[in-house]
Amino acid sequence: MVDLEILQRLMLAAAVGLLLGIERGWQLRAEKDGRRVAGIRTYTLVGLCGGLCGLLAGGNAVFLGLAFFAFSISFALFEIQHMRLTRRYSATDMVAALLTFALGAYAIRGSMTVAGAVAVLAALLLAERRILHSFLRHLTWLELRAVLLLLVMTVVLLPVLPDRTVDPWGGINPHEVWLMTVLTGAVSFGGYVATRLAGARRGLLYAGALGGLVSSTTVTWTFARLARHQRSMRAEVCAAILAAWTVSLVRMAAIAIVVAPVLLVSLLPPIAAAALALMVLAAVNYTIAGRTKGEALALRNPFEIATILKFGALLAAIMLFSKLAGAAFGEAGLSALGALSGVLDVDPITLSVSRMAGVAGMLPVAATSVILLAALTNAIAKTVLGFAFGGPRVGGMLLGAMLLASGAGLAVLAF
Repeated sequence: MVDLEILQRLMLAAAVGLLLGIERGWQLRAEKDGRRVAGIRTYTLVGLCGGLCGLLAGGNAVFLGLAFFAFSISFALFEIQHMRLTRRYSATDMVAALLTFALGAYAIRGSMTVAGAVAVLAALLLAERRILHSFLRHLTWLELRAVLLLLVMTVVLLPVLPDRTVDPWGGINPHEVWLMTVLTGAVSFGGYVATRLAGARRGLLYAGALGGLVSSTTVTWTFARLARHQRSMRAEVCAAILAAWTVSLVRMAAIAIVVAPVLLVSLLPPIAAAALALMVLAAVNYTIAGRTKGEALALRNPFEIATILKFGALLAAIMLFSKLAGAAFGEAGLSALGALSGVLDVDPITLSVSRMAGVAGMLPVAATSVILLAALTNAIAKTVLGFAFGGPRVGGMLLGAMLLASGAGLAVLAF
C-alpha cells in the first residue's frame, strides 16, 4: 500500500473508534470523570490501536491474534474493576471495545466500505437500546414463536425442497408450493405486526383496513357480530368491513400481478373499479358514523403452523386440480374450480392460476376470469357471514356493497 492509502485506512480506523466512542460517551454522559472505563477519546484510540496492529502485522495473522488477545485481557481487567465499583453488570462496553479494535484492524487489512458500514450498524444498535429493550418487553411468546417458525420454514426447509414437479401429472412443485405458502404467511404476519404497532387502535376503520391484510373474512364475521351487540355502531362497522374488503381485493391483485405480470392489463381495471366502489361506500358509512371511536379488533396471530400447513395442502390440491381440470375440461373446469375454491379462500386459486398464466402459457383473459369468479364467490360467502353474524341490517348493507362493487367490476370488464 502507498502512504496515502495507509493514511486513509488509519483515519478510517480512528473514525470507527470516534463514532462508537461518541455513542458510548453519550450513553454514559451523566457519569463523573473517572467512573467510566472508556469514553470518546479511549474508543478513538482503541480504533487507531487496532489499525496500527493490523498495519504492523502485515500478513502475520498470529501477531494480530496475539495483539487482539492482549488488548482483550487488559480491557477486561478494567471492565471487571468498573463492575465491582458500580455494581452494574453489562458486557456491552466490553463487546463494543473489542469490536472497535477488530474494525480498526479490518480497516487496514480488508474493505474500507465494509468496515465503515459495520461501524455505523454497530453504533445504531448501541444507540437504540431503549427501543430494543422495549420491543423485547412487549414481545409475546406467540409472536416470537411465529418469527422462529417463519425462519425455519424459509431458511431451513425451503432450500431442501425439490424445485420440480413430483407427481405423475406435473401439477405440484414442492418448492413453489412452500414458497407461496411462506409468502402468504409472511404477508398475514405483517398485517398482524402492523396492527400491534397501531397501539391503542385508531378506530374500527383503521383496524379493519389492517385486518384485510390478514383475513377479510375474519374481519367480516368478527365485526358483524360486534354490530349485533352494539347497534349504534352499524355504520362504522360496515365502513371497517368494506375497508377490509378493499384491502383484500388490492392484495389479491398484487399477488396475481407479481406472480404473473402479464395479468396487469386484464386484471387490474376490474379490480380497481370494484375496490374504488367499496372505498367510496366505506367513506360514506364512516362519514355517517361520525368520528366516534369504536372497539378494536383483537386479531389472533395469523402465523399458526396448523393454519399454514392447511393453506399449503389446499394450495397443493388446487394446483393439482387446476392442472387436471385444465387438461380435461379446459377453461370451463378451471372456472368451476375457481367458483368452488373462492368460497373458502381466494389466495390459493389466485396463486395457482397466476402461476399457470405466468409459466404454463394460460391466456391472461382466461386466468383473469377465474380469479374474478373466485373473488365474486368469496364476496358472496362474506355477505352470507354478514347476515348470519350481523343480522339483516348489516347483511343488507354488505349485500348492496357487494352488488355495486361487482357491477362496477363487470362494467369495466365488459369494455
